[in-house]
Amino acid sequence: MPGIERVHRQHHDAVFMNDELFRQHFQTIQRQIAALKGEPVAEAWEEITAALEGLQLIYEEMQTSLEVAEVVEQELLQQNQRISAVYQQYYDLFNYSPIGYLVTDANGLIMEANQAIAQLLNVPHPHLAGKPLAVYVAESDRSTFRTNLNRLSLSSDIQVWQIDLSPRGGEPFAAELNVAIARNHSGLIETLQIGVYDVSRYQQTLTQPIEPQIPEQIPPAATMPMSALPQSLDGLQVLIVDDEADAREFIAAVLESYGIRVTAVATAAAALEALERFRPDVLVSDIRMPDENGYSLIGKIRQLEAKKGWHIPAAALTAYLAEDREKALAAGFESHLPKLAQPTELVEMVARLAGRV
Repeated sequence: MPGIERVHRQHHDAVFMNDELFRQHFQTIQRQIAALKGEPVAEAWEEITAALEGLQLIYEEMQTSLEVAEVVEQELLQQNQRISAVYQQYYDLFNYSPIGYLVTDANGLIMEANQAIAQLLNVPHPHLAGKPLAVYVAESDRSTFRTNLNRLSLSSDIQVWQIDLSPRGGEPFAAELNVAIARNHSGLIETLQIGVYDVSRYQQTLTQPIEPQIPEQIPPAATMPMSALPQSLDGLQVLIVDDEADAREFIAAVLESYGIRVTAVATAAAALEALERFRPDVLVSDIRMPDENGYSLIGKIRQLEAKKGWHIPAAALTAYLAEDREKALAAGFESHLPKLAQPTELVEMVARLAGRV
């Protein structure tokens, strides 16, 4: 490909030079015609004839260059067609492979996914791109998953992770993730190429049956009822405001795993801009932010609501355990939750504020 481009560039330069020579010969003819009045006619005509012959030669060279350019253009077109065919072949191998494949950025945001992983996660194939892979990691393994992501910058080998994945609307299953790292010229991680294998069936085969416990041996905690979380909160829209990127990503992943549509922003100003475009069902805002804190934000939102005639249930989040809950409620928040709370508590709070519990 570079060789063809070089030939094409050389012929382009040759045509440009010939065009310049053509103009020079034409100017020479003009000067000779203007000089006919003051010089012997025979000598002038000889010079004009020589100039015309030079023009003819330049014209023939230009025609030859154009013909070569057409050949080069045709070769480029054919080469592009071959490249497109090869690309389509490898894309089909990727897309229709029986093994689940993902391409993500360094933070685990899905860029490409094939049909097999869409089936494993029980998600329509077009909906995977742009979603954090953490959304489909079982809650019990999300901390491990994020730790593994953070350690990739120190590694160059293919990583093998044992992670429980949680398909949409289904039970978690044991998966093996083979993670290959692609770096750019600066050595920074550009993409992660991940092969996903469902190993739950093999684990079931290898696992020995466990003797059942008699009722007296069952710990009291095991008989406690599970949290009454809704299975899906599809349709809810939540606006998250937090200046910490990791916190925004984690909260979004937790809520999106229940079907909630999340809009996450980093500042109070960005939150107010978002409210000009849409009305969320619930607002979740950090209290301590550098430019404008959550108290100021909720005050402006309540003023905006008075003009628009609607109300957004709001919850305050804080990393400070000593944060005054009564102060948050007095400022206009309906609920308050520490950032160290369990993810299920966050989902329960959002569901309660939205009237889904």
